[in-house]
Order: sequence, then structure tokens, then C-alpha cells
Amino acid sequence: MPTYITLIRYTQRGIENAKESPARLEKAKRAIKAAGGEMKAFYLTMGQYDAVAISEAPSDEAFTTTMLNIASAGSIRTETLRAFTEEEYRKIISSLR
Repeated sequence: MPTYITLIRYTQRGIENAKESPARLEKAKRAIKAAGGEMKAFYLTMGQYDAVAISEAPSDEAFTTTMLNIASAGSIRTETLRAFTEEEYRKIISSLR
């Protein structure tokens, strides 16, 4: 399954309701699971981003739809990176001419 690294920033509304964020995290995990994926890891971070999540999903479309639904609740903004495993990386590099 494809892997995704999601960089998360709280919106003003999200930070004002920070105490509710553990429940929102559980809801996001359930949404990703319902789409056929799994949130593999979640980290609260310091710096430019408030949190980072590492997830897997069956397709880019499934993950994008799920993330749009999660973000549309208004508590977070996300930036998602499609991540390639070392095996996928080696296959991609080996196909270069």
C-alpha cells in the first residue's frame, strides 16, 4: 500500500479546542481505516508543523478523499507527501536511463 507523510498545522479553531484533539485524532484514524488504510504513527511536533502522521492507504485517491473530509471539519490544515519505501525507491532509480 502507498505510504503518506502528512504535515499538520492547527487552525485557529483547532488550537482553541486543543483539548478535543485526541478525540479528533481517533476519528481520523477511524476514517483512514474505513478507507482501507491505517495511520501507522502520529507525532506531536515542535516547529513549523504541529504534528506529523504516517499512514498507508490503498490509493492516492482514497487517501486524498479521506484527508479532504478530515480537513473540512476546520481544525487542521494538512500537507501530504507521498513517500516511497526503499524498495520502491530502488525500483524507480533502476528504471532511469
